[in-house]
Amino acid sequence: MLATVDALLPLSLLQAVRNVDTPADGLEAEYVDELRNKRLGLSETIYSQIRRYSDAVRRHQRTAQDEAIALARLIGRRPDAEAVFRAAGRILAKEAYLTVSTFSRQLLRAMPTLIARPVALRRARKFSTRYLGGNLRRVGSSLLLDVPRSVTLGTAPGSVGCAFYESSLRELLRLLIGSIGAVEHVRCSARGEGGCEWRADWRAFDRSQAGAEEDEQL
Repeated sequence: MLATVDALLPLSLLQAVRNVDTPADGLEAEYVDELRNKRLGLSETIYSQIRRYSDAVRRHQRTAQDEAIALARLIGRRPDAEAVFRAAGRILAKEAYLTVSTFSRQLLRAMPTLIARPVALRRARKFSTRYLGGNLRRVGSSLLLDVPRSVTLGTAPGSVGCAFYESSLRELLRLLIGSIGAVEHVRCSARGEGGCEWRADWRAFDRSQAGAEEDEQL
């Protein structure tokens, strides 16, 4: 059976490439036609693929995992690959979080901590399974994310591609519980350790700060 991923995953990779390659300087934007020939993210091919995956996301469709791997390999050849992977991880987490209704997000922030944290953990588990193809579990004061079939494995030198999952988990926890604790890559298939796993802090947080940060970011 053909392995698939949620279409939001390859979409996040393409959006990150486009965002990184889009000139921030207004003067530079005057030469956008010339830049399209030099920057992948500004090419018509990327825009066409973004439209295709955006449509798949709206239709709740999945796409072949091989397509996502091919995109990751393309990114892995860039000198700024790690920055693009991290940007893609943040995009994926934010878009996944926005699938939760505004009312539910506000309710989560208003709940007492003892009630909110289990709810947030259930959300994080569902997001991890659907969008990252991973298993998220709580072990003591930490959360462990295990990804059996990473789409970024071996797509860049060393474990650079793993920055995608690290960034996504960190952003997801920031949005759900306001956590800004460390996310550590504790096991890596690229290092011959039999799998990829990340550990994140699962500690108390300042809910008022979390809400303010979310409003600012979104």
